[in-house]
Amino acid sequence: MSDTSVPTADTAGRRRAWLALGGLHLLNGTAPLAGTDAVVLVELDAPVEQPFPSNTVVVHWDRLGPLELSARTVDGSRRHTLKAQGDDLFPGMLPGEALRAAVAAVADGQAGPLVPLFYVTAEGDRAHVHSQIRFLAEDACFIRITPEPVATSEVENLGWLPEAVRLHAEQFLFLNNHQRYYRKCFGGKELEYKYTLTPPVDSWTLTVELYQEMLAGGLPGYIMEYRDEYQAWDYLNHLFEITGPEEERGYASFIPTTDGKHLLKRKWYAEDTFERRESHTYGLDLADDGRFERYIREELQVQAVRLPSFRRVRYDINFESVRTGHVYGIFFDHCSLVDARDVTLNQCELEYLRSRVAVEPDEAEVLTEMTEIVGWLEGFLRARGLNDQRGFYSKRTFLKDAVAARPELARKVDR
Repeated sequence: MSDTSVPTADTAGRRRAWLALGGLHLLNGTAPLAGTDAVVLVELDAPVEQPFPSNTVVVHWDRLGPLELSARTVDGSRRHTLKAQGDDLFPGMLPGEALRAAVAAVADGQAGPLVPLFYVTAEGDRAHVHSQIRFLAEDACFIRITPEPVATSEVENLGWLPEAVRLHAEQFLFLNNHQRYYRKCFGGKELEYKYTLTPPVDSWTLTVELYQEMLAGGLPGYIMEYRDEYQAWDYLNHLFEITGPEEERGYASFIPTTDGKHLLKRKWYAEDTFERRESHTYGLDLADDGRFERYIREELQVQAVRLPSFRRVRYDINFESVRTGHVYGIFFDHCSLVDARDVTLNQCELEYLRSRVAVEPDEAEVLTEMTEIVGWLEGFLRARGLNDQRGFYSKRTFLKDAVAARPELARKVDR
């Protein structure tokens, strides 16, 4: 799509937004787009997002207020309008009475269910289209599919719709499958800042307070990750420092999983740093009876030193940039040695996690946004009298320091 319109005094700089509602077949491809298809276009009082263009848009039905439903066939041969309330559009995820009446007035028979299809937002003479990827009773989530803007003049006559249906169809595997709409920038790498906190630390309360501040808009331009915003974790780590060959230095950690097997988490780095190569291998059928050591020796074929096992209790909040679709996590964790519960590490971590984008992701923006986020996070830590000096102090270094301070810990794990 290309932007070919000429701005006028009426359109220059003006922000507008529309919801397009219609048949699910336009998203799941069970029937092609036809001229007789009914589409309901709903212009909102104002865009629900701030940046333009945005990547991620979440529409809450109960925040829309009174609306005018402009129903028409795709070919424009039949039209009808009526009024409705936003929270009456999809009660219980089914089309409400007004929406059904609007469609019935222009279509002899609507094939298939009615759902939110697209969110279109415009600034001046430029518009972008966002596809619906999640739809629930309370809200719907849309992400941008247009790499280049369409002309605003095309919005109300649906000139953009055939290309939007085509773009969605091109990425149906990515857009139409539950939580498969993620990509990873910096493939195989971890980007992370760490703040080491002096105990005692109430990780739970800190996480809740940070969560509340973000919900209240404390970090403008970011929203909680849709339907995956708060997590709790509690697991063991059996960690080996890999000492050679030189290019393999780092660690390998065996983490028990709920199926009785183990996840192997590997990280490659010589010194604690912001960016580290990492990999995860699931489903290892191992036990702590010498098989960890054998796997290190025979499968990984590296030299390693076993460090003390530890338990990690962690609380996470996940949030995303509405502008770029990049998703970040802030974690508060408490680590304690299995054989010496009084030896602990308390940290706050900021990590890039993934990107929810249908257009080409901008990797450089990850670094820019992380710099922006740490400024806000450090203010939060300072306000509570906590360490606000970012660093890279790793679990491997913590375990090595613990053994250096208490050499008997090394003997306890020497199996």
